[in-house]
Amino acid sequence: MSDKKIQLDNLYEEGEQWVQNLGDETIHAKRMGGLFRNFKWIAILFWTPFFIGPYITWNDKQAIFFDVENRQYHLFDLTIFPQDIWMLTMVLLFLAILLAAMTTVLGRVFCGYFCFQTIWTDIFTWVEAKVEGAPMKRRKLDKAPMSFHKLKTKVIKHTIWISIALFSGITWMLYFGVTWADYFNAEITITTLTITVAIALGAYIFAGFMREQTCLWVCPYARIQGAMVDSQSIMPTYDHYRGESRGKLKKGQFVEGNGDCIDCHQCVAVCPTGVDIRKGQEYGCITCGLCIDACDSVMEKVGKPKGLIRYTSLSELEFKQEPKPLYKRPRVIVYSSILVAALSVLYYGMSTLAPLDLKVLHDRQPLFVQLSDGSIRNKYELKIMNKTEQDMQVSISFESPIKGLKSKNELDLVTIPTGNVKSVFVYLSAFENNVGGNHEVTFVVKGAKSTLEYETSFFTPRSMR
Repeated sequence: MSDKKIQLDNLYEEGEQWVQNLGDETIHAKRMGGLFRNFKWIAILFWTPFFIGPYITWNDKQAIFFDVENRQYHLFDLTIFPQDIWMLTMVLLFLAILLAAMTTVLGRVFCGYFCFQTIWTDIFTWVEAKVEGAPMKRRKLDKAPMSFHKLKTKVIKHTIWISIALFSGITWMLYFGVTWADYFNAEITITTLTITVAIALGAYIFAGFMREQTCLWVCPYARIQGAMVDSQSIMPTYDHYRGESRGKLKKGQFVEGNGDCIDCHQCVAVCPTGVDIRKGQEYGCITCGLCIDACDSVMEKVGKPKGLIRYTSLSELEFKQEPKPLYKRPRVIVYSSILVAALSVLYYGMSTLAPLDLKVLHDRQPLFVQLSDGSIRNKYELKIMNKTEQDMQVSISFESPIKGLKSKNELDLVTIPTGNVKSVFVYLSAFENNVGGNHEVTFVVKGAKSTLEYETSFFTPRSMR
C-alpha cells in the first residue's frame, strides 16, 4: 500500500464525519452555470408533454383522454379498454427495469435529471432565487425578524409557488375530461377538487419545503439504489488521490504536500441535497453533476486540470481499470433481457389490438339438454365487445364438422354499442349419432374491419362417459 493511500485512510479516519441534514435547516443551493446545469435545463423538457398533452387534439377530440366513467382510455388513434389493461403491467415492468438498468450503469441519473421531484424543486428554487436573491441573502432573510419587506417578498414567492402547484394539479385533471371552464364556473365535483388540491399541495410541500428531504427520507429509491450499483457504475466521484491533502491556494501558487483541492466548498454549495462529495459516495447524491461544474470552474480559475470531481467508476479510480463493456456485465445483461421481453410483449399487445373482443361461455348447468325429438341442445353465451368509438354491426355464424348442427334461431346482424359488451345467446342442437368423436364448434363474428373466431365444444351424453 502506498504512502499516499495510508495518508488518505488516516485522514478519513481522523476527519470529521459527514452528518446528514435532518431538515432542521433549509439548503439554499448556489446556482452555477456549466455543462451539467445545461443538461438539467434540457431535462426539464422531459416533462413538457405533461403540460401540453391535454391541449392536443386528434380527429377533433382530445388526443390523450382517460374516460374513467366509460372505462375507455384514448391515446390518439388507440383506445384501450379494461380488457387490455394488462399492457399497463408491461409498461410498469419496463419502466421499473429501465430504472434499475440506468442505476447500474449511471447511478441515480434519473433522480438527478428526470424525476418530477427534482424538476419541480429546481423550478421552485429558481423562482426563490429570482425573488429572494442569492443563497446568502436567502439565509439572512430567513433569520431576519418579520418586516414589511420580508412579508412582501415571502408573499410574492409563495404566490408563484402556489400558482405552479395549482397549475400542475389542474393539468393532471384535464386528462380526465375536466376543463378550465369547469374550475372557473365552479362546476367541478368534490372528487375533482380533492384530487386537484392533493396534487397541488403535494407539489407545494415536497418541492417548496421538503426538497432534498423527500429524496433522502420519503423516496424508497434512495434506500435501494445501493443494491443496484457496483464498482463499474459511473457516478460523480471525487478523486481523493489527486485532491488530498486540501489547502487554500491562489492561482500560480504551490504548497508542498497539498493536493489540487483548495477546500473552497463550492461543490457543497451547489449540491441540491447538501452532500459533500469529497467524503465519498452517499445515498443523498442524486448524480446531477452540479458539483462537477462547480469544481471545474474553480480548477480553471486556479490553473489546474479539470476533472478533480468527474463521472467515473470505482474500478477506474481505485484500480485504474477501464470500464467493462456493457455486454460483459451480468446485471446489465439480465436487465436488458427483461427490457427486451417486456417491450416485445407490449409491442405484440399493441399490434394485435382488435376493434372487437369475443368470449364464448358454455352453459354449465346443464351442459346439454335432450329435446323431445331425441336431439341434443347446447347453450352458449357470446360476449361481444365493441372497442371502437362508434356503434358496430356484426354478423354471427358457426362452423363445425358435426353433421346437421343447427341453431334454434336464425343468427342475424347484431348491433354492439360503442365501448360496451353485448351478450348474444345461441342454442345449437344435433343428434348424438351425428356428433361422433369430434365435438368442435367454432363461432365466427365478423365486423366491418375484423373477424374473430372462438373455438369451443359441443357436449353430448356420450362425451361425458
